Amino acid sequence: MITIETFNCGPMGANCYIVGDDTDGKAFMVDPGGPNGRMERYIEENHLEIQYILLTHGHGDHIGGVKHYKTLYPQAKVIACELERGLLTDPGKNFSKTTAGQEIVLEADIYVNDGDTLNVGNMELFFLGTPGHTPGGLSIYLPAAKCVFSGDTLFAQSVGRTDLGGSQTKLFQSIKEKLYALPDDTEVYPGHMGKTAIKIEKEYNPFV
Repeated sequence: MITIETFNCGPMGANCYIVGDDTDGKAFMVDPGGPNGRMERYIEENHLEIQYILLTHGHGDHIGGVKHYKTLYPQAKVIACELERGLLTDPGKNFSKTTAGQEIVLEADIYVNDGDTLNVGNMELFFLGTPGHTPGGLSIYLPAAKCVFSGDTLFAQSVGRTDLGGSQTKLFQSIKEKLYALPDDTEVYPGHMGKTAIKIEKEYNPFV
């Protein structure tokens, strides 16, 4: 059984997700915006092995805890989109000073592109290139759990901002062509606020 737990991390309270398979204990982390002791206890108490730290994009409020968790879980590989390398390595572009309280320069261990896949234990993940909020925005689709981690691309009845080096045209294209192409019953786990579903957003999102 796949379990998904949500934790608010970092100064801006971004959603960090811990996704684990209780059949083998393999797990991955999505967007650690900062350290969270409650999340660490959850990982320990459920005997989860964090194999990957997945980044939907490179803004400081989503990457502020990466170095902390790389130290805590040295086996974990950081994965980001190839097109996001410029943000991760430039504090001026990733706004880490204002959103995470410190300047962050970060390199992923593995860079992926649209259409790439990853196996975490028994879980198969599909990477969807969803630029717009940032040039290398990435959504992570997990069919076995009928869910997608959308970062700051798609929210519940809202969408990500595009005034921090993004593109509204690309954002809407990403939502329509990549996220709305997923099955209607796919749950959406966004970078902020509560979860939603593709069917709900297709019917009620006023922006797209």
